[in-house]
Parts: sequence; C-alpha cells; structure tokens
Amino acid sequence: MGLEEKLPSGVLLSTVEGLAGYMRKASFWPATFGLACCAIEMMTFGAPRFDSSRFGMEVFRPSPRQADLMIVAGRVSNKMAPVLRQIYDQMAEPKHVLAMGVCASSGGMFNNYAIVQGVDHIVPVDMYLPGCPPRPEMLIDAVLKLHDKIQHAKLGAHREKEIAEREAEALAFVPLSQMKGLLR
Repeated sequence: MGLEEKLPSGVLLSTVEGLAGYMRKASFWPATFGLACCAIEMMTFGAPRFDSSRFGMEVFRPSPRQADLMIVAGRVSNKMAPVLRQIYDQMAEPKHVLAMGVCASSGGMFNNYAIVQGVDHIVPVDMYLPGCPPRPEMLIDAVLKLHDKIQHAKLGAHREKEIAEREAEALAFVPLSQMKGLLR
C-alpha cells in the first residue's frame, strides 16, 4: 500500500509552487527567542518526548541569519522590542513569526506601560498560539498549521497579487463600531 501503487505507471505531476511549498514547509530553522515561562514549553517541544525534528525543525538556531522562523515565547517589554525587531530584520527570507502564548499575542495580564500589548506591533505575525503557557502539543498544532499555510502559499507574481487581494479585502471590512446587531 505504498505511494507507487497509487500512482499510474509511476508518474507524479505537480506544480513548481506545490513542490517548492512542500520543500519550504519541511525545512524550518527556528530562531530562539524565549522571554518568559512560554520558553520552557518551547524547549520541551525540542526535547525527545515531542521531538521537533519530526517537523523539519532539527535545531533551534542561535543566529538569526540561519533562521527563517521566529517563535516569540513570552512577554515582550518595551526595552526588548528593538532587539526583537533587529533579530527579525536579520533573518533570512522568507521569514515567519509565531507568537507563542497570550503575552506575546496580546500582552496577557500585563496591561501596563512596560509590556508591548502584542508582538504584532513590532513584527508581522503569521500564527498566534493562545495559552498561558501553551502546551507543547499546542505548539506542534500551530507549527503544522503554519506548514499548511506555507505549502499552499503562492510564489513570485502570484504572491504579490495574493497580498494585494488580501490587503484590499482587509480594508473593505466594516469596523466593529459601525456593525449592527448583537455587538451593541
């Protein structure tokens, strides 16, 4: 019951985008950026029990120039925000960001002047992972969803067109303050 039995005469057809997406999703090199308690769960994700190498994430990279995925695990202070942005700018393209935990996603319980109220104010976020702290199983689920997003992403001119369409769609949304109905 292998793949060769399902293919007619051993021929497999695909697109360049499909093949490139498959290769890109299976070769994440994450940068370590653990700031608080979520970092312990991120370290557990790399340990033998959860084994991040099953998902093409063999080693967490200490250098941003070798990484293409930043997992922001924990709360980001205003003092740490420029460092986060500098590391993001040094990462290789195409780069992705996963906001791990409620503190990285929205500031969490720290609603004060010292904590950034969501890492999306500093870098563009591809995936939000809720929880305080989220379990390694939830991180695995978020990585698999990010894999799916990357595998089906467009390339080249198609990507630019897709970005323009999404931006136009986002601008066309009605603000919550103008919506009628249950949200009064």
